[in-house]
Amino acid sequence: MKKLRILVVDDTIVYRKVVSDILGEIPGVEVVGVAHNGKIALDKIRMLKPDLITLDIEMPVMNGIDALEAMQKMPSPPGVIMLSTLTTEGSEMTMRALELGAFDFILKPQSTNPTEGKNHLKNALKPVISAFKLRRPTVGKLSGNTPQKQTRTANARPALKPMLGKPRTAVKRRGKSEIVTIGISTGGPNALTAMLPKLPKDIGVPILVVQHMPPVFTASLASSLNKKCALEVKEAVDREPIKPNVVYIAPGGKQMKLSAATDGVDRLIKITNDPPENSCKPAVDYLFRSVGDYFVGRTTAVIMTGMGSDGTKGLQVLKNKGAFVIGQDESSCVVYGMPKAAADAGVIDTVCPLTKIAAEIVKSVKG
Repeated sequence: MKKLRILVVDDTIVYRKVVSDILGEIPGVEVVGVAHNGKIALDKIRMLKPDLITLDIEMPVMNGIDALEAMQKMPSPPGVIMLSTLTTEGSEMTMRALELGAFDFILKPQSTNPTEGKNHLKNALKPVISAFKLRRPTVGKLSGNTPQKQTRTANARPALKPMLGKPRTAVKRRGKSEIVTIGISTGGPNALTAMLPKLPKDIGVPILVVQHMPPVFTASLASSLNKKCALEVKEAVDREPIKPNVVYIAPGGKQMKLSAATDGVDRLIKITNDPPENSCKPAVDYLFRSVGDYFVGRTTAVIMTGMGSDGTKGLQVLKNKGAFVIGQDESSCVVYGMPKAAADAGVIDTVCPLTKIAAEIVKSVKG
């Protein structure tokens, strides 16, 4: 089997060495070169033709953003994994990198302990490399981010499987949904950027989103989306009442769920420091379960692009409580992991491409 050829780009010799060593330990991966700025990286991309590069954002001569923009002009650019810092500036630049076609990003370690730092990078890099290997075939922008049209039509829907595990209860859907909840991961920022602006400003229900991201980054994501959407998009705050026509993004590094207000009628967002689930914090399962407690038969749940299976168990709870579930189709996912796990478990009611998800959501809440 052909090895995945990777170029490591970072202005710090320590990171170039550590990242190269980690990648060299991963089966099926070959480090074909290193570069210490974007300009040199572009020359080496043309010469070495790597499949993937790890790219630092902040570098002299040419930074990561400028290098990404230059790569877009290449006929067959490599995939890109960004290395970012846990700062507001770093998060904003990372959002821009994802818009430019970067496949995903990882955080540079905060620890000053070399062993801890290497372990952090190893634990972050390995799953992203695995996800990149499973990416959809692509055309156009940077590899790994623009799904290629498949031979089947965009509206083709695979046969939906019966729900696994416990049989569905007698709870039935009660007409229109009164809340929408979305779970998403790898490829999420661009998918949300494509989908959320298609929702009308008067959709009439709150929308709660878990996007797997670290602290600071979710605030940048919410700010970026808010500029593009008719709906208000914000990072959720503890104890705030949910309102219609607002999209609430779960804060990175925290868990988000619904709770009841003291009047027993209104619903509040509760931000907790509960442990990760599925190695995720925020976790989709954590949010989905709580929504099922308060909107029985009146929920639309959406599971979108991402690696892993976070969301499937929560969807099983929601289905048992009469939810309507939308799954993103394989051909439009950057990584067909989370929707596939849900489809395999038989908890999806309708499968559609990214371009049709907004219309399905509107149909479920407007009738």
